[in-house]
Amino acid sequence: MATSVTDQSLRVESPCVRKCTLDDDDVCVGCFRSIDEICAWGGAGNTGRLEILESANLRRSGKARRA
Repeated sequence: MATSVTDQSLRVESPCVRKCTLDDDDVCVGCFRSIDEICAWGGAGNTGRLEILESANLRRSGKARRA
């Protein structure tokens, strides 16, 4: 039986790159998660973590276009 990333036995890993500094919008300049998302990460299941990663990736894409 195939397992998926949403299988609770395979936890979605944190995107933290140990460059923890918040910008003026309270978003980490290393992983692009908001402070609320960083705080929620530990208690989030895989579905919540994937949603957080999607939001962070959208932020990262937006910052890349503005740079």
